Amino acid sequence: MDTKTDQSLDRNAQGRIRQENMERIMKAAEKVFAGSGFRGATTSAIAIEAGLPKANIHYYFGTKEKLYRAVLDDIVELWLSSFREIGEMDDPAETLADYIRGKMQLSRDRPNASKVFANELIRGAPRINSYLSMELKDWVEEKSGILDNWIAQGRMAPVDTKHLIFHIWAMTQTWADFEAQWSAILGRENGLEATDFETATNAIITTVLRNCGLVPLPPGN
Repeated sequence: MDTKTDQSLDRNAQGRIRQENMERIMKAAEKVFAGSGFRGATTSAIAIEAGLPKANIHYYFGTKEKLYRAVLDDIVELWLSSFREIGEMDDPAETLADYIRGKMQLSRDRPNASKVFANELIRGAPRINSYLSMELKDWVEEKSGILDNWIAQGRMAPVDTKHLIFHIWAMTQTWADFEAQWSAILGRENGLEATDFETATNAIITTVLRNCGLVPLPPGN
């Protein structure tokens, strides 16, 4: 094996290690930020959770602030990507139902992500305020514009589409942000079960689609 091949293999191995370490740090940071908030979280706690030296945190991300922003960016990208590919020719009922399922799946699989984002908003969104008023605002305008066109075409009932998008966020993220409350109400001593998320998903889909005139109401309603 020649020197160039050796160097290429070394770079590939280093790249793989770097990627794996960054993913471990991001996952650990998400958990620590969810439990302690930005101010309460420390890079030492994140390093312990990740099982890596504290120096690795600073090597890959520089500061706690930059790591926190990277976690927030990853969370928002997850949420937005599940609704990114809709087009005006898509079926409104299928599109909204799929989006709700995707958001509920994230609430089940990544509850800490939702908690980090919620904590940031509760504190006035000091680190993502510019993002909320620019990128997120543009995203909502784009998606609500497609929904508005569906309404204009008579394909769904008239609703405030911007409110609809955020109502979906609220209904799905409560299963992550207030998991303890739901567990207590449903009598789940060991946390929510898969069937709880399935039942909740179906209930949210029904509520949203009926509100949009996409599911016939039963007699007498």
